[in-house]
Amino acid sequence: MIKYVPQMTSVVMEEIPDKVTLAVDISRCQGTCEGCHSPFLRQDIGEELTPAVIDTLLGRNFGVDCFLFLGEGDDPARLLELAAYVRKRHAVSVALYSGRPAVEDSFFQVFDYVKVGPYIPAFGPLNVPTTNQRLYKVVRHGGESVELEDITSRMQHRGTDSSR
Repeated sequence: MIKYVPQMTSVVMEEIPDKVTLAVDISRCQGTCEGCHSPFLRQDIGEELTPAVIDTLLGRNFGVDCFLFLGEGDDPARLLELAAYVRKRHAVSVALYSGRPAVEDSFFQVFDYVKVGPYIPAFGPLNVPTTNQRLYKVVRHGGESVELEDITSRMQHRGTDSSR
């Protein structure tokens, strides 16, 4: 089961370049990033994220063109199912902010944007050139063939802290 924190769900414009994004914080985070801005998301909190909830969230937020999972939770198979549902049912991009150093290839078949890398204070957040984190745009070439375009530098002209 994937859980999200309804009170933290918000429309943002700085997380994915050129996208009006519905950012949904996922709980039961498996990461242990030093300096994590939301360590409480490691707990089993929030409500179940279901297709019906996704439909409601997107229905209430007209103009959104990207659905962002902020975290993976502890059920990767269910996360992939929900992301595939968003992709199939709604005309929006699907994004994932993972704190892991890398994700399985199956994630690139479902998501349009994937951020990888744990937050490491010495390297800074995504919006600084020294960051260890990477934001990839998934470019599809029909069928199963994908190319990863590193768009991290597009975040670095922004003056906000994108350490998620």
